[in-house]
Amino acid sequence: MTPVQVAAVVQPESTQQVAELVKSTSGSISIAGGKYSMGGQTAMPGALQIDTRKLNHVIAFNPEQKLLTIEAGASWRQVQELIDPYGLSVKIMQSFANFSIGGSLAVNVHGRYIGEGPIILSVEQFKIVLADGSVVIASPQENQDIFYGAIGGYGGLGVITEVTLRLADNVKVKRISRVMPITQYYQYFSQHVRSDKAAIFHNAVMYPPDFKKVRLITFEQTQEPLTISDRLRSRFEHSRKQERRIKIVASSHFGKELRKLYDEVDYAKQPVMWRNYEASYDVSFLEPIAEKNKSFALEEYFIPVERFDDFYPELIAILKKHKVNVVNISIRHANPDSGSLLAWARTEVFAFVIYYQQATDERSKEQVGIWTRELIDAVLANGGSYFLPYQLHATPEQFQRAYPQAEQFFKLKARLDPENKFNNMLLERYRPKTVQ
Repeated sequence: MTPVQVAAVVQPESTQQVAELVKSTSGSISIAGGKYSMGGQTAMPGALQIDTRKLNHVIAFNPEQKLLTIEAGASWRQVQELIDPYGLSVKIMQSFANFSIGGSLAVNVHGRYIGEGPIILSVEQFKIVLADGSVVIASPQENQDIFYGAIGGYGGLGVITEVTLRLADNVKVKRISRVMPITQYYQYFSQHVRSDKAAIFHNAVMYPPDFKKVRLITFEQTQEPLTISDRLRSRFEHSRKQERRIKIVASSHFGKELRKLYDEVDYAKQPVMWRNYEASYDVSFLEPIAEKNKSFALEEYFIPVERFDDFYPELIAILKKHKVNVVNISIRHANPDSGSLLAWARTEVFAFVIYYQQATDERSKEQVGIWTRELIDAVLANGGSYFLPYQLHATPEQFQRAYPQAEQFFKLKARLDPENKFNNMLLERYRPKTVQ
């Protein structure tokens, strides 16, 4: 839906090669990893695109200290395969393991982890190549401005080439599920989930088309015997059964009601598995994402936890008014960001992750823009924000309100990258034309 014609694509294999490329390039540079962003965040017309996927070597691994230093083009799946034999797990990542580590830092991802939040909370330090080709190390103690600017900075300050991550223990988890009216969710979460020390993963599913009920899904640490012995999921997970289900749910109101029956059967089970197994989904599980004239897509909105009951009725009303073909809304929880300039979690928040289907003609894209901007206005009125890896429907004014430290970010960018060498469609749309 957002095609971008770049000048060339290169695949460096070391920090030194990245530094030489950046130093010798006079035009624009964009940075790509797994390429799962939806609005041109990895590309710029006529730019040199640095594809980091061959920048994937392990630099240092200390299982005793639960620390891993790895190049930023590596996928989370590669990390899982490395650390699983040592009884370790990724501390914070998104639900699917195909994404690159550098890309995850660039968008400051989160997952379903209870007691965690944005990925910045698990990063010890990183190495970054700046616009002049210099290589610096950034951490909360060293080059703090770069650390808090580059994480969540969408490649605007430089190319992150190596990352040191804090890891967690790989434990057995048991899936527990229950359904309740959405009106009861916030109170239940506050009393029973937020403080549950055994909870590792949690999310709640809002069911279309009426959105009146939510299914709570929690994975709690357990000592019970495994019912799933595999340590990681298959690298290719596409199944005809799952494909048919998604198509049925997306096809009609009846399909959405039928999905509730599917889930009643599926979630009646309480499987016990390894944490790494639940964290190793492959995006092929969602295929086919795009067809000739339509595509599934994502949007995400962040609300201060205390405004949950104020926001969700507005969310539902806007989606119904515009007849949005919602397949799923997943509610997640995140603790506050530690200080990134483009922080989406300035306080403790709930995330509403909307998975929907849209047509790809220009008129349909315009219609998506209309209801997206309405949702952003609603979220801003409730003191929240929205996530930036998706289609670029927000106005510059909405972006500034959602990210009040954006001016500070772009001033830092102007200092580190005075010729605006690092650029992409997101930065180009929202960067002030003059930065003092």
